[in-house]
Amino acid sequence: MKSFIGSMVASAILTVANGAWATEMPELTKKHDCDICHDIDKKLVGPAWKDVAKKYKGATKYTFGGKEYGLEDGLVMAVSKGTSGNWGSMPMPANDPNGTKQTDMRGLVRFILYQVD
Repeated sequence: MKSFIGSMVASAILTVANGAWATEMPELTKKHDCDICHDIDKKLVGPAWKDVAKKYKGATKYTFGGKEYGLEDGLVMAVSKGTSGNWGSMPMPANDPNGTKQTDMRGLVRFILYQVD
């Protein structure tokens, strides 16, 4: 019973948080200049966020630097440290190489995974 209640609480927290992100994320994407290379539904320099969301829908793992992580943690690392070769030849630069913006990076990843469809 405790496990069920804990799951329900976690689900409620995520639902509330996701509702807040849906209105706050556009500013967050502008704050970090994500909108220069990405759009919700069309490819710019980088992939459309709808394509990213579709690619990782149902996935639970992400490999970064040769090591497997949980999907969200791995994608936060990728966005933070930059990647290349996942979406073509254009590399994505590091957005948080010093790890000082992890809350924002996680918020961006969650927005793309859970709010974009």
